[in-house]
Amino acid sequence: MRIAYLDCFSGISGDMFLGALLDAGVRFDLLQKTVADLNVGAQLGLSRVDRGGISAAKLDVIVDGQKDMPREEFWAGKVASGQWRGTRGQASGLAVEAGLAHAGAHAQRKSLTEILKIIAAAAIGERAKQTAAEIFLALGVAEAKVHNLSVEEVHFHEVGATDAIVDIVCASVAAEALHVEQLIASPLNVGNGTVACAHGVLPIPAPATLELLKGVPIYSGEIEKELVTPTGAAIVKVLVSGFGPRPEMTVECIGYGAGARDFPGYPNVLRLSVGETLEVVAAEPGRSKSNAEVEEIVLLEANLDDLNPQLIGYIVDLAFGEGALDVFTTPVQMKKNRPGTLLTLLARPENEEKLRALLFRESSTLGVRTRREKRYALPRRHEVVATPWGEVRLKVATLNGTVSQYAPEYEDCRRIAAEHHVPLKTVMQEAIRLYLDQHHG
Repeated sequence: MRIAYLDCFSGISGDMFLGALLDAGVRFDLLQKTVADLNVGAQLGLSRVDRGGISAAKLDVIVDGQKDMPREEFWAGKVASGQWRGTRGQASGLAVEAGLAHAGAHAQRKSLTEILKIIAAAAIGERAKQTAAEIFLALGVAEAKVHNLSVEEVHFHEVGATDAIVDIVCASVAAEALHVEQLIASPLNVGNGTVACAHGVLPIPAPATLELLKGVPIYSGEIEKELVTPTGAAIVKVLVSGFGPRPEMTVECIGYGAGARDFPGYPNVLRLSVGETLEVVAAEPGRSKSNAEVEEIVLLEANLDDLNPQLIGYIVDLAFGEGALDVFTTPVQMKKNRPGTLLTLLARPENEEKLRALLFRESSTLGVRTRREKRYALPRRHEVVATPWGEVRLKVATLNGTVSQYAPEYEDCRRIAAEHHVPLKTVMQEAIRLYLDQHHG
């Protein structure tokens, strides 16, 4: 299984996440095109910097000729100049903690609904749109809870800024382009001390950040700065599926994303490792030596010789709706030489009872046979190719870490064929060709 692992020893922010993905191989021109298509007046800058002796990619979102900066520097300047006093009345419904520092200089107040409309209109894939929307929704829900507001009452001032929208949309696009099945992270170093933001001076982690990190292992290191930003926390909440030490894996590529600040003697970077999980040589519970997952399934069978064939198709659809893993029919010769149908259902044990009841209720059978069997399932993942007519997912299976099967998803190809009036076989052949080009040239 292809996975990615995030070393968050110096926290995580939106620009660090993007820098790490770019350094690991995601194309910069993909993100440049994404920003251009957003048409929000922003540009991206990419450079290499040194952070504590580590060379890392530094991504900057440039709006009105200004780069982003750590938000406490921005708000400290605002407070010092008297432009912001951080009172509850000023903050309520107007601004939230999250986002980039110079957002207040050029951002318009936006509700979550307005931001979701911008994402929906973006020229990116549907899965990336959904991810970006989930990240912004997570930010909105956290802010609403912290300040006792409804989500729609939270008007994004900082996170609603152009640079934050660019950060989150680009993070969604880049994460999809990485083509990994699972993203895992280490415990997060959130930093220490206090941070200046729109609501005044708050302890680290700031309230909305901590709300987003519920259920995530975190700790405070020796650096007295905010290391996990709300945007970084929201990315973790939506994209990361597990936390812990580095799993056994063969590393294919490594990326380092630089934070905005350079701490003397301390590498302020986010490290991303991408590769395949190792073959399990000694079989573990639930896994064979070939790394195939082993699970117990139940097989249900019924012989049908007096049922209208139209009803069999109906039963098949119902069975899938009740959780059947697979349903198939076999023509059989029954007693008195009557042609019949053997209806077979495969399911997990917890669904056996309701599927057995379905067969008794919907078919004409008077008996259902069941037995338990083992199923060996190869690890599989989805990869996406961009055909001239749209994106197609391919299901890719591996045996001992080597690709053994690959096939385009029928529903994706069928939809494209119908929408563009292209032969289905042409769409499927083109998807396979593009997949092979990506991996074998």
